[in-house]
Amino acid sequence: MTLRDDVIKYVKKKYKSTPEYLWRRYPEYAVFRHEDNRKWFAIIMDVPRERLGLPGEERVDIINVKPADPFLADILIQQKGFLKGYHFSKGNWVSILLDGAVPLENIYSLIDESFLATASAQKKQKVRPPKEWIVPANPKYYDVEHMFDHKKETEWKQGSGIKTGDTVYMYVAAPVSAILYKCKVTETDIPFEYADENVSMKALMKIKLLKKYNPDVFPFDVLKTEYGIFAVRGPRGIPHSLSEALK
Repeated sequence: MTLRDDVIKYVKKKYKSTPEYLWRRYPEYAVFRHEDNRKWFAIIMDVPRERLGLPGEERVDIINVKPADPFLADILIQQKGFLKGYHFSKGNWVSILLDGAVPLENIYSLIDESFLATASAQKKQKVRPPKEWIVPANPKYYDVEHMFDHKKETEWKQGSGIKTGDTVYMYVAAPVSAILYKCKVTETDIPFEYADENVSMKALMKIKLLKKYNPDVFPFDVLKTEYGIFAVRGPRGIPHSLSEALK
């Protein structure tokens, strides 16, 4: 069984989506799409290596997927086994070589993310698994460095898209400029209306402390140079490599 076969089997089993072969000229091109909005969430192709800018003339299987976070897409194409989305000039699509360069578990994870990124709003709420986020915190407005000194749970401004069960890594801005906390979101959509010249809030989430980090472990310079994170202005997803390091 090839990696192509493994991927098709995975998608069929998990998403009940069968491959659609839409082009006579390209009989090995297989599209997977959502049943409700009919959007594609993956497409498998066999492409000559030279068209991908790779050495050799033989054909190689690839799968195109769409990460939800454009920053993640930019990071992935710098890694072995990933390329800019072949035949996709718009959006965050990336091509993954199905030649063993990328572990199957990583490919499955990106298929899952692509499924969610292209799903309808109703389906996203039903099927999205727990997600990891970096959430900014400004010590100018709140004593973030000591917020967990005497308690393990607190309320915090809820970012768009964050759900109960998600994990948030709190990045504390200058002068700290580092990730300090790993927290689990235990409750969301707590009504709260507040606005001033610095911050506006419409809802709160409850977060529980899981782990503290020394500020010299994940400072901004490390996030930038090793993980391609150049700014944390609002809640955002994190690349897989940083997720593994934070664990």
